[in-house]
Amino acid sequence: MLTLTSPVETAFHRLPAGVKLGAVALGSVLALQVTSLAGVGLLLAGLAAAYLSQGVVFARAAGRQISGLWPVVAVILVWHGWTGAWAAGAVVSGRMIFAIGLATLATMTTRLEAMLMLAERALQPLARLGINPKAIALAMALVIRFTPVLLDKAAQLVQAWRARSPRRAGARIVLPVALAALDDAEQVAEALRARGGL
Repeated sequence: MLTLTSPVETAFHRLPAGVKLGAVALGSVLALQVTSLAGVGLLLAGLAAAYLSQGVVFARAAGRQISGLWPVVAVILVWHGWTGAWAAGAVVSGRMIFAIGLATLATMTTRLEAMLMLAERALQPLARLGINPKAIALAMALVIRFTPVLLDKAAQLVQAWRARSPRRAGARIVLPVALAALDDAEQVAEALRARGGL
């Protein structure tokens, strides 16, 4: 499965998935109300304290996951800097980092099965409309499972391209990655059918 879980057991693991996801939703809404740099700084300091309270190893693992945001943050800051609104860009970036950091905290400390069971329960009212909640939960699990697999295949294709050409691969690998995704989807569908499907 996707390696988003924490490398160490923390106190947050003992909280129910519903409580953590509710806290993520509430925290994200509250973060949107913060409009000052000082307020965003307090939010980020609180988030950092929550990570560090569970140990340096846990905080470093979270930092590695959140560090993937830097290109987006850079674009936001450059744009706001160009328009002369550095402070507004910093507030927007800080709120985004806080919301994603909060979601990462919940994801790292919640088993995928618990999240999917919660999603299935939350989607249960859709059964009255003829929609199968188990199918949606399974689709969510498959997306989470195959995202890193697809990224790994894309990285392998880029490496193969670099071994054969001095030019950058660019959009040339989009079609092979798409075909690999379709091939994986077909194999998973056949495996599900062979096991009785849903």
